[in-house]
Amino acid sequence: MSIFVERTNAMRLLNLLFFVAGISFGQDPDKILVGGSLLSPEEVLSRYIQIPSLSANEKTAGEWMTSVCRENGLYIQNMGNENGNFNFAASIFPLDLKLPNLVFLNHMDVVDAGDTTLWKHPPFSGFIDSTTVWGRGAFDNKGAAIMQLLSILNFRESAGDSIPFNVTYLSVSCEEDQCDGGMKYVLENYFDLLNTEIVIGEGPTELGSILELTSKNNVFGISVAHKRPLWLRLELEIPTLGHGSITPHEYANKEMTLAISRLLKKKQKALFIETNKSILKSLAQTEKGFKKFALKHPGFFKPILIPALRKQPELFSLFSNTLTVTSFDSHNSTVNKIPGRVSVLIDCRLLPSFENEKMLSRIKKTLKNDSIKIHVIQQMDEMAPSSETSSHFQHLKKAIQTEYPDAQVFPVMVPVTNDVGQFRARGVQGLSIIPIILDEECLKCVHAENEHIPIKALYEGSHTYYHFLQNTLHHYLND
Repeated sequence: MSIFVERTNAMRLLNLLFFVAGISFGQDPDKILVGGSLLSPEEVLSRYIQIPSLSANEKTAGEWMTSVCRENGLYIQNMGNENGNFNFAASIFPLDLKLPNLVFLNHMDVVDAGDTTLWKHPPFSGFIDSTTVWGRGAFDNKGAAIMQLLSILNFRESAGDSIPFNVTYLSVSCEEDQCDGGMKYVLENYFDLLNTEIVIGEGPTELGSILELTSKNNVFGISVAHKRPLWLRLELEIPTLGHGSITPHEYANKEMTLAISRLLKKKQKALFIETNKSILKSLAQTEKGFKKFALKHPGFFKPILIPALRKQPELFSLFSNTLTVTSFDSHNSTVNKIPGRVSVLIDCRLLPSFENEKMLSRIKKTLKNDSIKIHVIQQMDEMAPSSETSSHFQHLKKAIQTEYPDAQVFPVMVPVTNDVGQFRARGVQGLSIIPIILDEECLKCVHAENEHIPIKALYEGSHTYYHFLQNTLHHYLND
C-alpha cells in the first residue's frame, strides 16, 4: 500500500472522528485544534506563552505542544524527553519513510522575564488585546513556531495526497543557552532519520525598521549565513592584602580592568567578504544616484562605506568580528575587602570563515597580561554559507513577494547564532527568516521586558511559509 493511500485512509478516519465531534480539518484554514476546540493562532500562542519554559525547564511546554501536534494529525517522533533536552518532530508523514524532508525549526525555551515590574502585562499571561499578544516568547520563538505549525496544517489540507515530500515541525530545547541537549542531541542521534533537504529557521524580520534606506518598499533579508559564537571566560588570580584601606601596587580587579580596557579600546577591523559584500550590492537596489553606485562597488568605496557602517552597529556587526563584555565578577560583595580573583565573560561573534585560534591570539596579545587565563566556553566550527541560487531560496523569495507584493528580497548574513547553523555545519542547506513586519519598538522588546507580537504578523508569517510550501510542491510536480 502506498504512502498516499495509507495517509488517505488515516485522514478519512480522523475526519470521521472529528465529524462526530462537530469538527472538520478543513473547516477553517486559520485555526488549530486544541483540546477538541478550533482556536485562532493568537489563542494558541497565548496558551503556549502561559506555560513558562525557561531554558532547561521546557518539558511541560513541550508535552503540551506535542499533544497539539498529535491532535492535529501529525506524526510524532520524540527526540529527548527531559528538561534541558525535550525535543520532538511532528511530520505530515512518518520520518521512517525517509522522504525528502522540509524542516521548520523552532525552539520552545525562552529567556527569563527580567524585571517583571516593568511589564505592561504579566510576562507569562499571554495577554491578548485587540491587536497584540503579550508575553515572554511571543516573538522568540513561540510566535514563530505557531506560524510554522499553522502553515504546515494548511498546506497538508490544501495539497491532499499529492505531496511527494515530507514536511516537519521540529521543536527543540536549550537554544537560548546552547547546552548539550536540544539541537546538538537531535543531530547526534536523529540526523539520518530526519533526512533533511532544507531547514527553515528563525532569522531576520523585515529590515526597514533598522536600516536607513531611501526606498519605502518592504525589504526582507533571507539569512544564508550567521556569525559564529566564541564565548570566553577570562580569569585572573592575584593573592594580595585583603583590606581595602591599603591599595596594593597590583591586585586582581585593577589588572583585569586595565587589560579589558585595552581590549575594548581596540577597534575591530572591517572585513569585506563575499557574503557581506553581497548585502551591500543588494541594498544598492533600494537606492539612487551616487549611494547606489557606491554600494554596487563596495571594494572600491571602502574608505567611504566603513565610517558610514560604523555609525550603524546593527549593520557594522555584519562586517566585523565583535567582542562584548557581558559579565565582570570579582566574587565579592564587601566594600572594604580586596578580592584575590576576578572573572570576566566575553561574547565574541566571528565572521563565518574567521579562525577561532586567530581571534584568541589577538585577544591574548591585546590584553598584555600573561597571567590572565582564557577559557573557551562555547565555540562553533567554520561553515559554508547556504546557496542563494538554490530553488529553495527562490521559492522562499517568491513566497515573500506573494504575501508582500512590493517587497525587495535578498540574501543576508546575521550577527546572531541559531540552531540552523548546526545543520549547515553538517552540509545541509539552511535558510533563516521570520517573514513578518515589526516596528522598532517591538524588536527592542525581544529578550527584554514587554515582549509582544502583532496578531496580524502571525497570519502574514504563516501565509508566507504556506506559499513557500506551495511553491516547492509545484516545483516537485513540474520538475
